[in-house]
Amino acid sequence: MSETLQLAKQLISRRSLTPADDGCLDIIGARLAPLGFGLEKMRCGEVDNLWARRGNAGPLVCFAGHTDVVPTGPVNQWRSDPFMPEVRDGMLYGRGAADMKGSLAAFVTAIEKFVVDHPQHRGSIAVLLTSDEEGVAVDGTVRVVEALRERNEPIDYCIVGEPTSVNKTGDTIKNGRRGSLSGTLTVKGVQGHIAYPHLVRNPIHLAAPAIAELAATRWDEGNEYFPPTSWQVSNIHGGTGAANVVPGTLEILFNFRFSTASTEDGLKSRVRAILDRHGLEYDLAWEPAGTPYLTPRGNLVDAVSAAIREATGIATELSTSGGTSDGRFIAGICPQVIELGPLNATIHKINECVAVADLDALSEIYYLALKKLLAEC
Repeated sequence: MSETLQLAKQLISRRSLTPADDGCLDIIGARLAPLGFGLEKMRCGEVDNLWARRGNAGPLVCFAGHTDVVPTGPVNQWRSDPFMPEVRDGMLYGRGAADMKGSLAAFVTAIEKFVVDHPQHRGSIAVLLTSDEEGVAVDGTVRVVEALRERNEPIDYCIVGEPTSVNKTGDTIKNGRRGSLSGTLTVKGVQGHIAYPHLVRNPIHLAAPAIAELAATRWDEGNEYFPPTSWQVSNIHGGTGAANVVPGTLEILFNFRFSTASTEDGLKSRVRAILDRHGLEYDLAWEPAGTPYLTPRGNLVDAVSAAIREATGIATELSTSGGTSDGRFIAGICPQVIELGPLNATIHKINECVAVADLDALSEIYYLALKKLLAEC
């Protein structure tokens, strides 16, 4: 059993349902401390965070991730207990195997090997971990980043262990993510009996042309790295439940997934302009936005791409698809952030799993990336 597999199994056995850490950070900290890492626990509310750093010089290479996992779903539908990791036919099963305890284990073993091989490496290595990524994400990575910003401790390169691969480990890395902007629109009408249309104002009818225009609007054209911005309705509700009553209000929940070709303020302004043009009476409440980030080709992308090619023979592809990640917070103090992890086919699913061989391959990729960024001139 490889060191990476052993550690992955140890982490999976902890019931770290978000925002609980259940001792995962202590397990990882116990591996890092003997390597010369200073460990700084940062607990915020119910969330446990860890900032661990070896060295004081630049450049600083950071590995970032989360110990929390999503709920298991019906346990009786799993082939084995989701918190009792089991290897079957070369696959490691358990909640968090792919998202992202396998990556955390690969981080640690890669760092251990690198420090042994290059004890006098240039620069510094850091590990940033949280138990609040799968939840509301308000007391996790964002809090650590705030603390680092306050004491002027920037990061030069960051690798986030999100499961990014599609068919083979290393075939895809995320060099950015779209932003997320959600809103709740309440369109006001006049409730009344459906048989007396002259006495009512149906907010569903009033809103329909505006919804159609919002859905048809081309918000931007995207760019080299991002697809065009998307606007989607996620929930819509209007009515009292009775078939003979016109509702007084219509509530619409919607979301933008936006590229760096648009801005939060610009999207908000354009939405209001469309609503106003249709003469609607409405309330519009916005949720805090997740900002997009992008790392163009450069030192980090080149180093990780070369590491993947050397370890696996694969020519990796860059992608900005998918949902948000904690990379959006780290990008505020780090100019180069990428995400690289195992296959994402089973994440958040029943019988989540990762190939045992992929864990060792991932550790080797992380090791080679460290070597190219800190061991070579």
